Amino acid sequence: MHESRVPAVQIDLTNTNVLVTGASRGIGAAVARAMAGAGARVAVHYNDQRARAMTLATELGRGAEAFQADLADAAACVGLWHGVASRFGRIHTLINNAGIAVSSPLEADIAGWTAEWDTTMAVNLRAPGILSKLAIAHFVANGGGRIINISSRAAFRGDQPPYLAYAASKAGLVALTRSVARGFGKAGVLAFNVAPGFTRTDMARDFIDQYGEAHASGDIALTRLTGPDDIAPIVAFLASGLADHATGCTIDVNAGSYVH
Repeated sequence: MHESRVPAVQIDLTNTNVLVTGASRGIGAAVARAMAGAGARVAVHYNDQRARAMTLATELGRGAEAFQADLADAAACVGLWHGVASRFGRIHTLINNAGIAVSSPLEADIAGWTAEWDTTMAVNLRAPGILSKLAIAHFVANGGGRIINISSRAAFRGDQPPYLAYAASKAGLVALTRSVARGFGKAGVLAFNVAPGFTRTDMARDFIDQYGEAHASGDIALTRLTGPDDIAPIVAFLASGLADHATGCTIDVNAGSYVH
């Protein structure tokens, strides 16, 4: 009897360089650890959490470094990309993880509401757009690369009224990803979405405090709220090249609370 031998599938990111935005905590930190654990050198982006980012870079080893940038500033986004490219040379994967979720009640005055809308769009959508633009040019010139965007189930099912901007920005991120995938696949540029639901992070804390733990976990199909370590292995898999024919896809990681 002939025994079928199926080759083992192993994620190996050795000799690759990865930029993870918003990597000082939460999902970003878990993703950075997964990347380094698979052999990658990681650029740990942070905004104001310098100590955390520096500590994480030291923990990761493999030449990891921390890079500061306020992604609400378009020029800072450009500076971040060029800073990492200057230090690392070739970049193989961009992970647009950084994001903000600002509660903006519709009862607020229009000036304040608009300012919060603009800031949310700048960080959650414009920054990934700028970084993707720069990444595409870099990847096309260097034989390809991957962009992995951390979107949200809110992109598909919407969100609570105070988080209109958050949901809209994450929906835009999905369209950005799909457009990159369709437009640059033949040049070796792959793009993917990962769409978490509620995830137990500092960023989600305000929402949970506002609406309660029961609201956050009440509609999930599993017994516990998703954690950053539930998301990170999926991102590492997408970065590995083992799923390139899924370019343009969205992978839902929301404990069954929404499947689009």
